[in-house]
Amino acid sequence: MLDRKLGSKIRESAEKLPIIVVTGPRQSGKSTLIRALFPDHIYQNLEDPELRQFANSDPKGFLGSNDSKMILDEVQNVPQLLSYIQVITDQAKIPGQFILSGSQNLLLMEGVSQSLAGRITLFNLLPFSLEEIHDTPYRLASFEEYILKGFYPRIYDMDLDPTKWLQDYLKTYVERDVRQLLNIGNLHTFRQFLEICAGRIGQLVNFTEIGNQIGVSYQTVNNWISILETSFVCYTLRPYHKNFNKRIVKSPKLYFYDTGLACALLNLRSVQDLNRHFAKGALFENFIINEVLKNQLNRELSPKNFFWNAAGSREIDLIMDVGGKLIAAEIKSSRTLNSHFFDSLTYFQTVSGTPPEDSFLIYGGDENQKRSAANVINWQTLSSLPY
Repeated sequence: MLDRKLGSKIRESAEKLPIIVVTGPRQSGKSTLIRALFPDHIYQNLEDPELRQFANSDPKGFLGSNDSKMILDEVQNVPQLLSYIQVITDQAKIPGQFILSGSQNLLLMEGVSQSLAGRITLFNLLPFSLEEIHDTPYRLASFEEYILKGFYPRIYDMDLDPTKWLQDYLKTYVERDVRQLLNIGNLHTFRQFLEICAGRIGQLVNFTEIGNQIGVSYQTVNNWISILETSFVCYTLRPYHKNFNKRIVKSPKLYFYDTGLACALLNLRSVQDLNRHFAKGALFENFIINEVLKNQLNRELSPKNFFWNAAGSREIDLIMDVGGKLIAAEIKSSRTLNSHFFDSLTYFQTVSGTPPEDSFLIYGGDENQKRSAANVINWQTLSSLPY
């Protein structure tokens, strides 16, 4: 099993607190990781209908004695267990007694916040990061290959055809989860919606415009995007709230947690397809922001990421709030540096007072340089960012 960056932090927390919660997309490696970390815990997967029925009908019997140590996978399927777990852990006071995992973030967190506040440590495990596979046999030659293949562990572990596996993933997990959470009468329309989202990566979200394209209401689009966020398919990046005396946009931008999934929705099957596609630059931007997010989560940091747009005149792709200090990053897929790449960073420094040493240009080439306008880093050295 590939060594996951979060593994040591999860183990350390389990020595202090009674409950560990690991969330993340389906097939991101949660079950594999926690079973490897806690081999002596009883493992129960609540996707199993019989186990789920047992847990619902007799929660005390299902959880066993007060000193039982358990892994409960997909625990959001039986949220009532959380109240019983609270009682057991308060009485037993055993560190690492329950390891909970779930792939529907908001549903799980609602139960956690109500029942287990102050008793847990929460971890978010996303698919493989570049850091995790950089020095392994899984390493690929180009960023285009990573964008196309994505980072779901099973694709790498079993050397699967990414396009086929990701299309099956959409049908098996994404559409099934949506059926569980929403009463969608026409899955074809929802699939169209997913494809439109993939084509709008890195763009401002306009619920009305998307709804008009597929014939559904503004509110329906809003609900569907919320479900995609709940199921770790998509997320939104909010605009930085301070305007620096300029009018700024207020709409969020849309990104996918895995670029391979977006490529599958766009029917991109090869690097040649990707190189010809209008969304290549946006997919590279998504790829970089995902890796930044993974690096933050794998360091057990709370991401405070934004973008900045002065009403369309100037834009910064990524603003990180690091302890109150703003780190600005522009993202370009080009392998060749161009002086114009620094224009928005220079403008942002002027209006915000951010010094050049806190500005970064992340690009698709191979060089790392210190320029007067910003630090230049290549896509393979994102660990050098000040997280």
